[in-house]
Amino acid sequence: MTARPGPFNLITDVGGLKVGSAHDAGAMTGVTVIRPDARSVAAVAVAGGGPGTRETDALAPDTLVDAIDALVFSGGSVYGLAAADGVVAALGAAGQGFALVPNSAVPRSPVVPAAILYDLANAGNKAWGEAPPYRALGMAALKNVSPQFALGRAGAGYGARAGTAPGGLGSASIATDDGIVVGALAAVNAFGAVTMPGTDVYWAWPYEQIHEFGGKRPPAGFTLDLDDWGAAKANPATHGQPVAGRTNTTLACVATNVALTPAEAQRVAKMAMSGMSRAIRPVFAPFDGDVVFCLSTAQIDRPDQRPFTIARLGELAASCLARAIARGAHEAAR
Repeated sequence: MTARPGPFNLITDVGGLKVGSAHDAGAMTGVTVIRPDARSVAAVAVAGGGPGTRETDALAPDTLVDAIDALVFSGGSVYGLAAADGVVAALGAAGQGFALVPNSAVPRSPVVPAAILYDLANAGNKAWGEAPPYRALGMAALKNVSPQFALGRAGAGYGARAGTAPGGLGSASIATDDGIVVGALAAVNAFGAVTMPGTDVYWAWPYEQIHEFGGKRPPAGFTLDLDDWGAAKANPATHGQPVAGRTNTTLACVATNVALTPAEAQRVAKMAMSGMSRAIRPVFAPFDGDVVFCLSTAQIDRPDQRPFTIARLGELAASCLARAIARGAHEAAR
């Protein structure tokens, strides 16, 4: 059995997904929207010590709502959560969303989870007073959804930093010869480093496909000092202390075309978290808000060997996420 990247090597190789981004160059921030063609089962796993999220409680396997209408990633810290307001307003105006008892006189309720990263301390102009740009950016990103989208300095990754290096928006996909497709998208704004200390080699290098982030490999004889974090935003090896320590968080979504229950999607999201560990060091720090969502577009069903299929999906998702993180940083630095 073999696996290879999909045609776009993007999360949108998972059928039934589109992605759109918008940014504010002056404020150095942006928004990315993941939009399924049909309401999709979703789950979330949170591992960072400083998360900022919206509607994630609704994704628990025992809650009423078992599908979402869109997913929003934004810069702007708490201000960025308003990006989902724009998306909800636009979808609701179009008559989309959840209705417990459909009634033409009662607006539907779009279910739009969101997560934010902290880019408030970058060089952008944040003097927006009582009118932060995020609601409008959310609407603009939704209008921009497409099967193809920009990587690097784009969308929610527009003002991001990956350790002390540029951060950005990354994506990757993998397709197996028995019909499974898995993709990942990440807005990389990590406290930790995405490259090995003293090198330009990405920690995710063992998972790289077709030189998607430069093809660099560790130098011969490389030895890791376990207390050296390299190009992280602070490094104990150089007696560094965090400066503006909350300027962090990696937001991620993994997706598959395989039909999943909410509980199965949550297991895949938890397994996919290890992709962050493969690509960032350190990760899940007290000042990171790292989060992974999982979406299922349910285009194929795999009832056979179910626990084994979930294990396959989780591992493919973790590997894709590691690649997406490295790709986001690599494209931002180009």
